Amino acid sequence: MRREAKREQGLGKDTGDNQTFDLVIIGGGINGAGIARDAAGRGLSVLLCEQDDLAGHTSSASTKLIHGGLRYLEYYEFGLVRKSLQEREVLMRAAPHIIRPLSFVMPHNPGLRPAWMIRAGLFLYDHLGKRELLPASESIDLRTHAAGQALKPELTKGFMYADAWVEDARLVVLNALDAAERGATILTRTRCISARRYADMWDVTLQPAGDHASRVVRCRVLINASGPWVAKVLDQVLGRKSQRHLRLAKGSHIIVKRMFEHDHAYLLQNPDKRILFAIPYEREFTLLGTTDVEYEGDPADAAITNEEIGYLCKMANQYFAREITPADVIWTYSGVRPLLGDEATDLSAVTRDYLLESDAMSESAPLLCVFGGKITTYRRLAEEALDSLAISLSHMKSAWTAPAPLPGGDIANADFEAFLTELRRANAWLPEPLARRYARAYGTRIDRLLAGARSLAELGEDFGGGLYEAEIHYLVTQEWAQTAEDILWRRSKLGLHVSEETVRRLTQRLT
Repeated sequence: MRREAKREQGLGKDTGDNQTFDLVIIGGGINGAGIARDAAGRGLSVLLCEQDDLAGHTSSASTKLIHGGLRYLEYYEFGLVRKSLQEREVLMRAAPHIIRPLSFVMPHNPGLRPAWMIRAGLFLYDHLGKRELLPASESIDLRTHAAGQALKPELTKGFMYADAWVEDARLVVLNALDAAERGATILTRTRCISARRYADMWDVTLQPAGDHASRVVRCRVLINASGPWVAKVLDQVLGRKSQRHLRLAKGSHIIVKRMFEHDHAYLLQNPDKRILFAIPYEREFTLLGTTDVEYEGDPADAAITNEEIGYLCKMANQYFAREITPADVIWTYSGVRPLLGDEATDLSAVTRDYLLESDAMSESAPLLCVFGGKITTYRRLAEEALDSLAISLSHMKSAWTAPAPLPGGDIANADFEAFLTELRRANAWLPEPLARRYARAYGTRIDRLLAGARSLAELGEDFGGGLYEAEIHYLVTQEWAQTAEDILWRRSKLGLHVSEETVRRLTQRLT
């Protein structure tokens, strides 16, 4: 049975010092949230602290794909691709509202990889992992296929394969939400400022934003899942030097007006061995990315450069008939990924796999650090992390997340369109675009948002762009949203659609 959720926004007065947990997790990205969810479901007491908003950085700045990583085959990362393809199926069943199939078109450029190599790679991609929900790859004639109309006429041959799209920031929030409903304490905008190990316990000092006083909690196991900050946390918070060489790679994306009318995406090859994804985005736009450049400095300050914008435009213009310029860019975002690799290795070749490093065998109060990883494999990472702590947490239950839906994902047969049809039948008063957006964001939990409403007027004040008071209230009380940015750019992408007046009114409402 699920316990009452603990959705603490900061450190309240009702939670005193020296409260003891089985786990304290530093980092509210996808790996930290995934570990918190798995651990809470295994009967452990869990506290997760995040210095900013959930998915505030790397985990909301991905290319938003649940995929095996077709290009990793070229670097012989067969184990990572197989693991990712297996997880693709698991996650598509767990969250069919925020994860959906997406077909990719790869135009063949004879000057780059030969056709036989691409066909061999796609054959492996089709068969390395379990594939029940997606079709097999195929060759296509771009002269007659709808996807060829947006491309330059000299591109006549192509290939099509399937992967999946994910609302990345919502995936993080849903993991945190499930963790909270299973008893975990989730503290956003709360920084871990120090941690010391004493015998069989850690004393962890937490500092919430604002004027709140710091507080010390205790835990049996400390997990450093702080993503690109993992080495900084080791050094400055824990007073330890990492033995792992961690490289920071910045990936940037641009958003432009829709470049094609169909719903397929593109994977475009480049002579520098990088690839460019061109993906339908928020109905009216196309997402183009990503870059891959070395980064130094605070990951929170990552931003796209003019050089990166020019690079992405140039790559797109090699393939699309309608060329774009930096002036066409409507929005950009950048994120920093922590990678494990040799300094001499090109960033494109550095593995996207993860490493879990624990001293559980030598210490009675273990420290576990998470290095690397990708959003597709977060659930497997969490499962392996907790399994590695079985000796230290002997009362922990067994793994459980593989068949379990995420909040809102308990949709019959993972059939989203059938679910949407029934939702619209039961709520005919909802305009189709709003019904679809709600269904995609909240799945079966839409009834909690609607709270019995039977008309648009009963959703409360209309802030513009389809944002009503009922949704704001739900996001603030249930999903840790505190600012307009939380709501408009992470819990949703309404920021691309609403006016400055809506932003002003929402900011005023949240103040």
